[in-house]
Amino acid sequence: MQTIKASEFKAKCLALMDQVNDTGDEIIITKNGVPVSKLSPIISKPKTLFGSNKQNLKITGDILEPIEAEWEAMQ
Repeated sequence: MQTIKASEFKAKCLALMDQVNDTGDEIIITKNGVPVSKLSPIISKPKTLFGSNKQNLKITGDILEPIEAEWEAMQ
């Protein structure tokens, strides 16, 4: 976790906000060496789980054609 002085934070505020948004890492802001604040990204949760993994999945091949595999089922 990155630590930064309040005076330095004041000078670089917008760039640090972009950094936190891009990396997801938090930044601790200190005043006279004492932690006083934390800059962290907002993580929004989806309203439903439906489609929550769509950015992580990739379809390869034809998903509609039957496969050439034998299945064993318990009788």
